[in-house]
Amino acid sequence: MIEIGPHCLPGRALLAPMAGITDRPFRSLCMRYGAVHGPSEMISSDTLLHATAKTSHRIVRASGSRVHAVQIAGSDPQQMAEAAVLNVSHGAEIIDINMGCPAKKVCNRAAGSALLSEPALVERILESVVAAVDVPITLKIRTGPDRGNRNGVDIARIAERAGIACLAVHGRTRADRFAGDAEYDTIAAIVDAVSIPVIANGDIRTGADARAVLASTGAAGVMVGRAAQGNPFIFAEINAALLGNDAPPPPGIEQVHAALIEQVSGCHDLYGEYRGLRIARKHIAWYCRGLRHATRFREAINQVTEASVQLQMVDRFFERPAAFAEVA
Repeated sequence: MIEIGPHCLPGRALLAPMAGITDRPFRSLCMRYGAVHGPSEMISSDTLLHATAKTSHRIVRASGSRVHAVQIAGSDPQQMAEAAVLNVSHGAEIIDINMGCPAKKVCNRAAGSALLSEPALVERILESVVAAVDVPITLKIRTGPDRGNRNGVDIARIAERAGIACLAVHGRTRADRFAGDAEYDTIAAIVDAVSIPVIANGDIRTGADARAVLASTGAAGVMVGRAAQGNPFIFAEINAALLGNDAPPPPGIEQVHAALIEQVSGCHDLYGEYRGLRIARKHIAWYCRGLRHATRFREAINQVTEASVQLQMVDRFFERPAAFAEVA
């Protein structure tokens, strides 16, 4: 169990927020299969942007969510505080601050993991947000700006002093982006340095990985990102491993089919036909990885411009994939 302020998460497997991916349909599926928590996609702290459809879609509460967390990103302490207040007024029960995103468009605005190079600014931002709202504030970071400056321990101590309730750490630096292997020594050092819960993130692809990372770091839980794309079932596997139970059987084709239909339909409902079917394409590709005729199927379905046809093609592929070439 992980305590985040007054909230008790009944497990140790969390879903990482991923911009453009962890929307309501995706988070809902992951919760159903065992994720105990998953903040929203990252949104800008610029409150002028909150009226846009793109932002409003990102902060919708997922079904099955035990506690609704919204992730914000920015570099201005006052603006971040105002964004926290606004999102709490709209129902957020936890505010998560992004200081881990390595994307250039985020870092170029001195936000995300770019902030790790400015500990004094990190402190001002965290103190401002914590003081602004009465809900718990959590933080996502990386191990440091680059391998020569893994300052994650220092940032973690700043976070604890500022009143951060829980800290998630991706085991790569900003400069690493997603290259190479995640390292967990820094995460272990952070666990030793602070008393707040620390969640380990990076390269956790199986239940065995999760068990090994917890053993090596002493973290309170694990956070899964890319390994959950097209595979919300991974949380059931991780939960079984952490409880010492036998791994559940891998999902059958019918289960994968049902989950994908729910994801695609959810995209259509949330975003509307035009955006929804286009956003659904990447999810279709992830769910179909490794399946026979998947490449041909993706090429054909990516040309579809009607939501109903997209759903029909998914059904046909999973019901009779070997015959897809006949109907595509």
